[in-house]
Amino acid sequence: QVQLIESGGGLVQAGGSLRLSCAASGRTFSRYAMGWFRQAPGKEREFVAAVSGDGVTRYVGDSVKGRFTISRDSAKNTVYLQMNRLEPGDTAVYYCAATTTAVWGRPAYWGQGTQVTVSS
Repeated sequence: QVQLIESGGGLVQAGGSLRLSCAASGRTFSRYAMGWFRQAPGKEREFVAAVSGDGVTRYVGDSVKGRFTISRDSAKNTVYLQMNRLEPGDTAVYYCAATTTAVWGRPAYWGQGTQVTVSS
């Protein structure tokens, strides 16, 4: 059974930082693209960032460009989202997603989500 377990969410003041982790189990995702989405109350799910299976190609959403960085540790089957200079608008549930291809595409697996709350 494939599981994506997110951790690292919490409450932080504006301007602060958090690092989210997503640990995959049940399948080796070291060769597959993985990413992050987020969903704020009353809004649609939004793409945040993604990284290719080899870790070379990275995509970052416009709203977080320059503040968020995605990385992966294939040996640990884990992907990270480093979030700096957080803003109240970043408040959302953050979801980890995994594909079954080396390049980023439609996710096949989703985590349960972790809450990030940024206070002003």
